[in-house]
Amino acid sequence: MKGVYMDQSIQFTLNNRPIDLTTDGERPLLWVLRTDLGLTGTKYGCGKNQCGSCTVIIDRQPIRSCVYPVKNVIGKTVLTIEGLAENGQLHPLQKAFIEHGAVQCGFCTPGIILKAYGLLLNNELLDRENIIESMDRELCRCGAYNRIIEAIQAAAGEMKGGNAS
Repeated sequence: MKGVYMDQSIQFTLNNRPIDLTTDGERPLLWVLRTDLGLTGTKYGCGKNQCGSCTVIIDRQPIRSCVYPVKNVIGKTVLTIEGLAENGQLHPLQKAFIEHGAVQCGFCTPGIILKAYGLLLNNELLDRENIIESMDRELCRCGAYNRIIEAIQAAAGEMKGGNAS
């Protein structure tokens, strides 16, 4: 029946922590992260899978959380921008974004960094054209695209030969 909500138990790993909550499984992951779990780094941009502000990593893949039902994360691993830094140390992508001035208003930055993180996790070919093609649907209203590309290239160079985690 349309309009009937069914709460269900949702267990997953979030930023290396086990999560167990009860909610309507059809709720978008974005709102569970922001409202229920207090992780506001993941942003609401368009709500239509278009801008990328809500991007998180699910099992090593960038996913737009505004249209992703929370029931789909059961048993999976989710990473938000809050979980990218480790032991108080910024991730090379975060450092590169700062060093290259790729952060302006900052609204889109968490989603763009996580999309880039997914690219670094899953793609061996990281030339400028590949980065541009892969990041094409990540929107930045401030227009910092060249600096974003430079930051991704710098982070990829720093992480080369190492692990992207």
